[in-house]
Amino acid sequence: MIGIEQLPWADRAKCLQAEPDTFFPEKGGSTREAKRICSMCEVRAECLEYALANEERFGIWGGMSERERRKLKRLAS
Repeated sequence: MIGIEQLPWADRAKCLQAEPDTFFPEKGGSTREAKRICSMCEVRAECLEYALANEERFGIWGGMSERERRKLKRLAS
């Protein structure tokens, strides 16, 4: 798998300007700030698509937590 930095859309991702820990909170930690940043990101859809396609198990991707992504995948199938 290629690193996210090599993806064509990644250089426009708002998360690259933020602290990485924001997107990978401790268990039970707040995801609010990560989701706020994602809500303003122009490549949110591409990020979410990447996370779903690669079954990312941790972190906030495209404005969604791992639990939210699992639910989305279940609803889509």
